[in-house]
Amino acid sequence: MIKNYFKIAWRNLMKNRTFSFINIFGLCAGLVCIMLISLYILNETSYDKYQKNADSIYQLGTEFTGLGNFKKLPNTPAAMGEMMKDVFPEIKQTTRLGALYSEDKTLLQYNKNGNAAKSFYESKGYLADSTFFRMFTYDFIEGNPATALDDPNTIVLNQEIAKKLFGNTPALNKVIHVSSSSNGDHDFLITGVFKPIDKPSHIDGRFFMSMQGGDMADMIKRQAGNLATNNMFFTYLQLKQGASAKQLQSKFQSFLEKYAGKDLKAVGFNKKQFLVPLTKIHLDEDVKNNVTPGGSKTYLYILGSIALLTLLIACINFMNLATAQSSKRSSEVGIRKVLGAERKWLVTQFLGESVLVSVLAFVLAFIGTRLLLPLFNSVADKNLTLTFSNHSLFIGVFILVSIITGLIAGSYPAVYLSGFNPATVLKGKVKGSVGEVWVRKGLVAFQFTLSIVLIVSVVVIYKQIEFVQSTNLGYDKDNVIYFDVEGSVKGNTETFLSEVAKIPGIKNVASSTSDMTGHSWSVGLNWEGKANDDQLRAELMSVNTDFQETLGLEMKEGRFFSRSFGNDSMNVVINEAAAKVMGFENPIGQHIKGIGSLEIIGVVKDFHLESFHEQVKPQLFLLHRQNFAPASLIMARIEAGKEKETLERLEAFYKTYNPGFPLDYTFLDDDYQALYASEQRVSILSKYFAGLAIVISALGLFGLAAFTAQRRIKEIGIRKILGSSDLGIVRILSADFTKTVFVAIIIALPVSYFVAQHWLADFAYRITLEWWFFAGSGCLAMVIALLTVSLQTVRAARVNPTECLKQE
Repeated sequence: MIKNYFKIAWRNLMKNRTFSFINIFGLCAGLVCIMLISLYILNETSYDKYQKNADSIYQLGTEFTGLGNFKKLPNTPAAMGEMMKDVFPEIKQTTRLGALYSEDKTLLQYNKNGNAAKSFYESKGYLADSTFFRMFTYDFIEGNPATALDDPNTIVLNQEIAKKLFGNTPALNKVIHVSSSSNGDHDFLITGVFKPIDKPSHIDGRFFMSMQGGDMADMIKRQAGNLATNNMFFTYLQLKQGASAKQLQSKFQSFLEKYAGKDLKAVGFNKKQFLVPLTKIHLDEDVKNNVTPGGSKTYLYILGSIALLTLLIACINFMNLATAQSSKRSSEVGIRKVLGAERKWLVTQFLGESVLVSVLAFVLAFIGTRLLLPLFNSVADKNLTLTFSNHSLFIGVFILVSIITGLIAGSYPAVYLSGFNPATVLKGKVKGSVGEVWVRKGLVAFQFTLSIVLIVSVVVIYKQIEFVQSTNLGYDKDNVIYFDVEGSVKGNTETFLSEVAKIPGIKNVASSTSDMTGHSWSVGLNWEGKANDDQLRAELMSVNTDFQETLGLEMKEGRFFSRSFGNDSMNVVINEAAAKVMGFENPIGQHIKGIGSLEIIGVVKDFHLESFHEQVKPQLFLLHRQNFAPASLIMARIEAGKEKETLERLEAFYKTYNPGFPLDYTFLDDDYQALYASEQRVSILSKYFAGLAIVISALGLFGLAAFTAQRRIKEIGIRKILGSSDLGIVRILSADFTKTVFVAIIIALPVSYFVAQHWLADFAYRITLEWWFFAGSGCLAMVIALLTVSLQTVRAARVNPTECLKQE
């Protein structure tokens, strides 16, 4: 019997190739979509789960209170973790991670026996405590993780860096020179080499330097037990077995009052400490600026919704087409019932056919997913794989999903077909019920409602990305490069700048302590007339006199620093946001306290240092001082169209001026684009998957139009004989579908408006939702529907009426 069912199912597929293709392709496309996105979501939600101590490790965060422009950060003062360990018995051990400044590209050098030094820049370097590798799991191929960072001036490298420095020879116990704008110039002993991590982690370190032995250690000593300021370290607590993180966190407030109350009162603000489980750090959207940029639950929901909706649309296609074709198989059902077939066996047969289609679709989907993974990885910036050995559970789940999908998609047709009365069927009196027609129309309307919501979403995401890329940032980011101050340039920065300015193709050159997409540090804002309860902080950047012209910052009033004024080191330039929060109507001549008493000499127009998700923060500019915030970055503007030759000249000059130090530059606009990497990925992926959902909907509509035209073939013949034109027949056949899609548009527009508003709410600066976003999406859906239906209705309308009337 089972063999007979398979034969019938296969013959039915071959007999109705068009409908079979639509069903299989639709389900296959839906499964490919949901499999790709499921792999992405699985990766995003598995961060740090491979760590052996994952369940007991927590990151210690800080929530500032009384600071209007600062909220939750993943950072603490240097002494916080160790002091907590001494006070709370629940803590087994603590460790700190110190990130190098955002613009810091660390120079690694190895010089053997006086030969030419191997020099190259590396990013993703961190300072770490001796306990770091005792808490976190790394696969060491050289050295002992338990003791690797016990001594000052020690460093642990990943295998790739070790190979660049030493080839295939051991790296252990060799000494390299490390030059960092964050930690100074020092020699470090290599005490460990680890394999690169191939699993998702919020710590992406390629090398780790001991916290002791560099400039940062001196700063930590100066800070001593101060728990109020210098919140710049990532602190992790590993709790003892059975300890409750919730109960421990409840004790933090009394701890702060006892050990930090005096210092917090002195700086004029307060704060709270909180814990974040290690495995939830990556997707914690409340805590910004973590070790690595975090993921977004919102974007996972968006992509997951698109995948589910695409699969749902494919299922609706299957149900519609299977039910629509029921009249063709009514005689088969009648004969089977007359011959004694029970309804349950008929239901089993039709469900079996449905499952056969869905399993066949899964096989094709698995192949399609494997083929599309490289393209998907390039768009999603991931390294996802799909293999039987590593993803057996994942594949098993999707086999089950495909079977369940087949059962759900085929359930209504199975029940409907098996319910035919054999006497009525064999007399040829089976007609589609009103309920069946309305169900079919309702499903088509639902399909196109989802499609229109997806179209609007794609348009809004695209327009917002276009907005953030084209809006004036308040400075000119194009054709600007920056690189670290290293070697001979240190201490002779102004001389170096004057020489670089002479290179043909260099329009302007300046120095600073930070690029334009990150911050080095922040300071408390204090000014004359400040109320005691006003607790605000500002970003601080140290620059030279040419910075404003090089970056194209616009002055609102006053002036920028100038060599014509010898006392500008005691002055400050602020932005509009700073003037606003301080309440200065006439800021020029006012004084800011905190870093000495600084006179405001100018106000620059607001510009964006962060993404458009954030409001512009108060900003202070100071002039470089020898003993405070010296230059760490060189920024140069290159003439448009002359980038290649200018960079070649700059590299040749730099090689001569600073031998042994490679020129490793970055384009400023590339850094700015990186701020919107997540949005770009979601925009591209949603565009592809939304397009796929629309294609599936159109295919379903194409199949229904073909069936409708075929079912009404005699009506078409009679109308043509009675004088109806081809256009009139097309209009009649298309009317029902047009009305259904119009209803879908009416339903979809308010839903899509709500979805768009919810997504845009995450941006501090965003587009205005224009009426044409919605009208255009509705019109596009209607055009797609009309074109799809017309392919069948025009063909049906042009059939010879005599051929129509011959058909039984």
